[in-house]
Amino acid sequence: MKKSSLLAVAGISAAAAVLLAGCAGSSGGTPTDGGDGGGGEAAGRACVILPDAASSPRWENFDRKYLQEGLEGAGFEVDIQNAQGDVNKYSTIADQQLTQGCGVMLLVDYQGAAEAVAAKAKAEGIPVIAYDRPFTGADYYVSFDNVEVGRLEGQTVLDGLEAAGKDPATAVVVYMGGDPTDGNAAMFKQGAVEVMEEAGITAAAEPPGVWDQAKSQTNFEQALTSLDGKVDGVWVANDTNAAGVIKVLQDNNLEGVAVSGQDANVAGLQNILLGWQTATVYKPVADEAAAAVETAIALLNGEEVSTDATLDDGTPYVQVTPILVGPDEVNQVVAAGDAAYDDVCTPDVIDACEEYGVTAP
Repeated sequence: MKKSSLLAVAGISAAAAVLLAGCAGSSGGTPTDGGDGGGGEAAGRACVILPDAASSPRWENFDRKYLQEGLEGAGFEVDIQNAQGDVNKYSTIADQQLTQGCGVMLLVDYQGAAEAVAAKAKAEGIPVIAYDRPFTGADYYVSFDNVEVGRLEGQTVLDGLEAAGKDPATAVVVYMGGDPTDGNAAMFKQGAVEVMEEAGITAAAEPPGVWDQAKSQTNFEQALTSLDGKVDGVWVANDTNAAGVIKVLQDNNLEGVAVSGQDANVAGLQNILLGWQTATVYKPVADEAAAAVETAIALLNGEEVSTDATLDDGTPYVQVTPILVGPDEVNQVVAAGDAAYDDVCTPDVIDACEEYGVTAP
């Protein structure tokens, strides 16, 4: 299972399913041949837990679909459930899945809940994949290069400041990070700070990190008040939080502020087209899901997993490459099917769509 074959998938889930089915077939085994989860049907069953539907629309709109299509396309049974932002529900779902049997568990952590689940799974000899968010106890971590995501966000702030004619060394920049219980949040900040501080930026204010639009809006509003209403740039860790920040900027008639984000969600793409957000980091979910599917198939078939790096704790890390998207690149996201033209190009955005060449696929 080589990473180069994954990159050729190019974000098309149907193609990913065909490719991965071929990979599974080439091993000469069947779905029930591999895995340590008890043999029989359980050994050919992939158990997946998603964290919520609030921190990002991606989990239900994209990850569920791509993971299900990829694994089922390769001939495996799949159980995907969502904890809906509840650590107790997360644990309950895991217990139910383990009772029914799993050949591999693919977990997106929510406030540390995945760690206890991983311990239970590994006690039963079931391999565990940390998907998108790292946590202690996983056998493999599959995600985007999250430090690079942060670097691209930091570069977004610099680009926005340059466009506004502002000197980074004297610019008023607020840092709006993600929830510190999410292991990715520290990597995003690491990359962003590396780029921004090298250019001379220091944080004028840094409210507590969250993955919550309403809380980000409140936190930024308070930070802006403490700065006497002056701000030149805001490093924001994702598009959902950026939407809260942008609402405050709009309410205060503050235009031309550099704002970063990630996920390339509909609101983020619209804010970019309308000039309220400088850029977003596009993380093609189909590519990440394909990497996770490929890793899961290897584990279910008892095959070796090819990785790109390791985390600080030694966990093997399968990395996927993120993409920076400004107004000129929005059409790439729409063309890939990760945002619907009709959702992005609403009546108040249609002129900007035409200006930047956003068309229906």
